[in-house]
Amino acid sequence: MGIRSFPPSLLKCIDLGDLFIEKVKEVLDWVTNCGQTSSFFVPIEQVTLLAPIPRPSKNIFCVGKNYAEHAIEMGSEADIPEHIMVFTKAPTTVIGPNEMVLNHKNITAQLDYEGELAVIIGKKGRAIKKDKALDYIFGYTIINDVTARDLQSRHKQFFIGKSLDTTCPMGPCIVHKSSIDNPNSLNIETKVNGELRQNSNTKNFIFPIEEVISILSDGMTLEPGDVIATGTPAGVGKGFKPPKFLSPGDQMAVTIEKIGTLKNTIQE
Repeated sequence: MGIRSFPPSLLKCIDLGDLFIEKVKEVLDWVTNCGQTSSFFVPIEQVTLLAPIPRPSKNIFCVGKNYAEHAIEMGSEADIPEHIMVFTKAPTTVIGPNEMVLNHKNITAQLDYEGELAVIIGKKGRAIKKDKALDYIFGYTIINDVTARDLQSRHKQFFIGKSLDTTCPMGPCIVHKSSIDNPNSLNIETKVNGELRQNSNTKNFIFPIEEVISILSDGMTLEPGDVIATGTPAGVGKGFKPPKFLSPGDQMAVTIEKIGTLKNTIQE
């Protein structure tokens, strides 16, 4: 794989595993040492960032109620799960940073935000042991698991309320696992119109990332490019009294330590 033959998508790059990272490092070294560095860079302001994986190859795995305080705000202490709770979002939900989230006002009046750390799987595996789980990760990104609470409640299953178009903002990038020593110890916060709504740390996971990967892969094959949203902390709109659901024009910003900030706005 030479400089001119880089794969056309990040999903295909992930499939190459360590070879892709090695080649990227070679290119960066060459650019740095060639003496014409400025000609190879474009200001970020002149670039439109897409979602790192605009169309995942399968549904996005999502862990529900993975922070005790969130489980309590959605019900009571009795709702803190003993066993992992998993649902999925359709791959058609994904949008990138700064893209508009449709308000879907014709079908929901309870659009809500959920800032989450997402894991990107880097290699194929099944029956993965917890002590080997991090070896199967490519990197980490941010997801905002936007949810139609009324649809979620009405249908008694999460899929429809979680799978409306544009309800999975993802980005602003994927940070390779080599840059994050401990994904189970990252600050995470969500702001709406500048107001801090969610403020926690992934050390508060009920089910740490290693356990999530081990459980999901127990009889089910995980593949490169699979996306696992690890759950949202307390502070979602539904958890307030009265609830603070999203309105047209609301600006959401999810920030996770060592990754960055994912910003999106609700359609007017």
